Amino acid sequence: MNKSQDKEIRTRIAPSPTGDLHIGTVRTALFSYLFAKQNDGKFIVRIEDTDKERSKKEFEKDILEGFKWLGLKEDEMYRQSERTDVYKKYIKQLLDSENAYISKEESKANPPAGGAGKEIEVVRLKNPGKKVEFEDMIRGKIEFDTTELGDFVIARSIDDPLYHLAVVVDDHEMSISHIIRGEDHISNTPRQILIQEALGINRPKYAHIPLILAPDRSKMSKRRNATSITEYRQKGYISRALVNYMALLGWNPGTDRELFTLEKLIEEFKLENIQKGGAAFDIEKLNWFNREYIKRMSEDEVFENVKENLPTSIINMSEYSDAILRKIIPIISERMNVFGDIKQMSDDGELDYYFKNPEYNAKDLLWKQDTDLKTSSEHLKKIASLLEGINENDFIQDSVKEVVWGYAEEKGKGSVLWPMRYALSGRDKSPDPFALAEVLGKDETIYRLNNAINKIG
Repeated sequence: MNKSQDKEIRTRIAPSPTGDLHIGTVRTALFSYLFAKQNDGKFIVRIEDTDKERSKKEFEKDILEGFKWLGLKEDEMYRQSERTDVYKKYIKQLLDSENAYISKEESKANPPAGGAGKEIEVVRLKNPGKKVEFEDMIRGKIEFDTTELGDFVIARSIDDPLYHLAVVVDDHEMSISHIIRGEDHISNTPRQILIQEALGINRPKYAHIPLILAPDRSKMSKRRNATSITEYRQKGYISRALVNYMALLGWNPGTDRELFTLEKLIEEFKLENIQKGGAAFDIEKLNWFNREYIKRMSEDEVFENVKENLPTSIINMSEYSDAILRKIIPIISERMNVFGDIKQMSDDGELDYYFKNPEYNAKDLLWKQDTDLKTSSEHLKKIASLLEGINENDFIQDSVKEVVWGYAEEKGKGSVLWPMRYALSGRDKSPDPFALAEVLGKDETIYRLNNAINKIG
């Protein structure tokens, strides 16, 4: 869109604080943010908290912190609960113009047993019963026959507006120019257009985006899918990776490029390139994005994120040191989709042996094709002797492999390297013994080899 246009572009995201920040809300917020910023416009966050029973401050906090973490900084922020007087003014206008009327009705809320409910006075919009149409920026012309809607309720009372009225009033008062929202709101649009026309206010432009679907293209379910941003944050996903992936859920940049910074997305985003069909959420693709962003982090950034996710049981070990942690990061990074994977590695016992002498039985040192532990002992003694010849400053993976490999090829790689690996890690599965030796250092490596020799006796 041309940035020189006279009318300021103003978009909004309007979450209800009745639950955690949903990934669908985030994707809608992202598209709204990108469109506004691309056009030098404003991005507004409006907390729709008129549902007093279900709205919670902790959910509002989660929503706002989620947007901040993702880098979606609002230009203005409002709460519907603080705008009751504004809505009353517009309800009065509709009543005075006879576009709405008060209807005395029986309340359906908690009627006495066998008795009638309390009589209440709701406000209904006088529906002209006509066809309305609007030009959706993604889907083209959409038409509705509003006759079947009847005279729908717009307020529970003069002081208590319902969703459709509050939304229309807020969008008008906040000069929202473009409403970008999920396709599940298409059916809300005719009611809102009728209210706009009854109030004599301008209609914003609409763009209804496709829903995010589960991998099997069914509806996303909290039971089967992680749907809240908090869950992804707790798992250790990088916010930049999440933003990048979410932008491509339903939007096609028109090129093969996949990696975009938020700044680049602002430059490249085109509303007309949003697809009409639902976009399936692919966790493996998100993991790919996250790995790519980890690769692009500085060593210090990766270290800080890994340490932040490291269980306190590891950090509290007497042998723990930041120096060792820095050494193992290249090894564990190869198997890490998200920083939260560190917790699982720790639970599986894959980190302990870097920081403390492993515990195991002597028989575990025996290679499956060997029958005598004395053979394992001889190999360990030879390895220790070979490693003694390496200068401590040159004790790296390549130099360790260089002095041990020839002996391993001569005697049998499994027979030599299995007891070496087990002596250093105490586990069936671990990084190769040369990488382990570099992390542990010369003294600790030889100490653990001798400890294994002593176990055999």
